[in-house]
Amino acid sequence: MNFKSKFLEEFYQRGFLAQATDLTKLDEIMSQQSITAYIGFDCTATTLHAGSLIQIMILRLLQKHQHRCIVLLGGGTTKIGDPSGKDEARQVLSSQQINTNLQGIKKTLEKFIDFSGPNRALIVNNDQWLADLNYLEFLRDIGRHFSINRMLTFDSVKTRLDREQPLSFLEFNYMILQAYDFVELNRKFQCQLQIGGSDQWGNIVNGVELSRRLNAQQNNNDSSSDVFGLTTPLLTTADNKKMGKSAQGAIWLDDKMLSPFDYFQYFRNTHDDDVIKFLKLFTDLDLDKIASFEKLSGQDLNQAKEVLAFETTKICHSLDNAQQVLQQAKEIFLNKNSQAFIEKIIESQGHEIKLSEILLEIKACDSKSEGKRLIEGNAIKINNQLITDTNLSLNTNNEFELTIGKKKFFKIKLIKT
Repeated sequence: MNFKSKFLEEFYQRGFLAQATDLTKLDEIMSQQSITAYIGFDCTATTLHAGSLIQIMILRLLQKHQHRCIVLLGGGTTKIGDPSGKDEARQVLSSQQINTNLQGIKKTLEKFIDFSGPNRALIVNNDQWLADLNYLEFLRDIGRHFSINRMLTFDSVKTRLDREQPLSFLEFNYMILQAYDFVELNRKFQCQLQIGGSDQWGNIVNGVELSRRLNAQQNNNDSSSDVFGLTTPLLTTADNKKMGKSAQGAIWLDDKMLSPFDYFQYFRNTHDDDVIKFLKLFTDLDLDKIASFEKLSGQDLNQAKEVLAFETTKICHSLDNAQQVLQQAKEIFLNKNSQAFIEKIIESQGHEIKLSEILLEIKACDSKSEGKRLIEGNAIKINNQLITDTNLSLNTNNEFELTIGKKKFFKIKLIKT
């Protein structure tokens, strides 16, 4: 597939493309002029984690190719909660908590996106237009454009209903409000493109169609009335884990919630099958440079993993921090190699075994409570990743490196009997 637009060509080559509403026309427009595109983030936590990195890297790519991007923070929609990909309703947050989260997310995004240069991105809060909507007028003017029959076919709704899991009317309204966001952004900022994960496809299509209908009703023949949607693939790692999650929890983009060293180690421990894909998705490296790593295999692939970890950490935590943690990781590696690994095989009758039990089994402590104190004291690492969860359980039929303090190194093999 070849594109005239440099943005779409790189978007495709890096593996970002899943679905589009009218790719041929969008390509034609983006090859001829700069357009405005938006990506939305709901304010459900005080920062973002690595699961949001694809969307963040797309914002960077838009700026690289001189398109204007809008970061839409869902100060309004977070009050409802997006049902997409969820098994149950989200916790209802207070307005104060949503605002705290919004400020934290804004601070995180400022590390990745240029909000001050000549092609600066905009941050917009959809509470600006959602908070004061007149409900009856909104139902009359906007709600009548939506078919319940069709909305029931969207994956975000259908999955919940197929599982016989409750879907509140509150959540059902989310897709209408997200569609209306696109209308407002198109009117206020001439925004023509919405980008999101493939779980957002139904919501994005709704926004595109609603904008087109309302523009047609108003005889809006301006070129900015052409609107489009793009989605990216939902990403899981080669070992079927959700991107942005680890055994210890979420991989946060805020150094107060996850240190630059642990962020580095998360990417350094990437599965062999994911390395090239992650280099394309999560770094700014040229595609030709990334292609040079494709021939590597076995131990040689560690070189690409180190580059991946360094580049991702540099983007998120600065060049200085990336250089510091790279040096720290090398020192730890040399120290480990100078120590003898003690191999331990642990048998368990269950599918999981608690880490505190493993520590007791290998005689790293005299009791489970002492094992928990080691974890609380930040003395335990698995595959070089710090463990903080005292209740962590690990799957049997699993192998990993266990580090206790700075001098004890184990290779643990768990076997289900």
